[in-house]
Amino acid sequence: MSDNKDQFRPEDHEHDHFLLTSVVGSYPKPKWLNRAKELYEDDEADFDEDNWQEAKDDAARVITNEHERAGLDTVVDGEMRRTEMVEFFAHRIDGYEFNGPVKVWGHNYFDKPSVVSEVEYDESWLVDEYKFTASATNRPVKVPITGPYTLASWAFNEAYEDDAELAYALADLVNEEIEKLVDAGARYIQIDEPALATTPDDHAIVGEALERIVADIPEDVRIGLHVCYGDYSRIYPEILEFPVDEFDLELANGDYEQLDVFKDPEFTADLALGVTDVHVAEVESVEQIEENIKKGLEIVPPEQLVVSPDCGLKLLPREVAYGKMENMVQAARNVEADLDAGNIDIERETPTPADD
Repeated sequence: MSDNKDQFRPEDHEHDHFLLTSVVGSYPKPKWLNRAKELYEDDEADFDEDNWQEAKDDAARVITNEHERAGLDTVVDGEMRRTEMVEFFAHRIDGYEFNGPVKVWGHNYFDKPSVVSEVEYDESWLVDEYKFTASATNRPVKVPITGPYTLASWAFNEAYEDDAELAYALADLVNEEIEKLVDAGARYIQIDEPALATTPDDHAIVGEALERIVADIPEDVRIGLHVCYGDYSRIYPEILEFPVDEFDLELANGDYEQLDVFKDPEFTADLALGVTDVHVAEVESVEQIEENIKKGLEIVPPEQLVVSPDCGLKLLPREVAYGKMENMVQAARNVEADLDAGNIDIERETPTPADD
């Protein structure tokens, strides 16, 4: 791991301290984009592939700009071109096929795929998306990509001996994709592994998959790992051995009940702390988010702290998602100013070194 966070510091950043602000990935889609998709899928509508591409491009520009207006240091297009996080990639990987929608929670469904033959890399999954977003902004672009463990766990495995073998095969494909993204200019890649904390006995599989993913990736490329929900005590401190620069963790939703898990042994990576709850359709006040950010300083010093929402924002009303991001950025800047002024007393218990 290297200290590669400062490359994302804006040139005109006004504080000595820098708390990198970002989003996890997904964002509410404009309602007209959903309508455009309906038209595209309607054989009787006069709405062809070019129209559909233009609609997605427009939505990506709008949301990238929305992230800029909120003040985020690194932006994403809100995953405007993507469907569900496994389904999108499975459609692009040879070896997957689809069986129909499966209910996952509430009234939400996703098309759960099966792996029916050896997975193979065909054409790039995200390079065009990245290039378009980078062309629409002057800010650094973060690229979220669903990790191989989740791609394996959330599919029916009909081709490999076990999910570990499938995950390793998928990790090699993710490595290929990241190499192409890096060649295209990407410097901030986030691996999404929501399945990890729900099946913690498999953290060794995720670790091996990550080793394959980052093989030959330059040190100036920031690699994050996003994990949401689950019992973190069952994967910590083992995850500190993963070859990533930052861990992006959902903690606001549980009112930081699991914060103490990460205090001992010492948290040696960067912490991207979830400071707004994406499950609540209300905008937290700037003051509340400031208090949440300070909770991160109980685990890591300011130079290791990154600020983000708990998870993807796509299920929120769009104005709520924007309000959360705007207040989050303002809160981060306020905490930076307080740190500069020495107004925040950072007292952390002396933890056991992580390698003990």
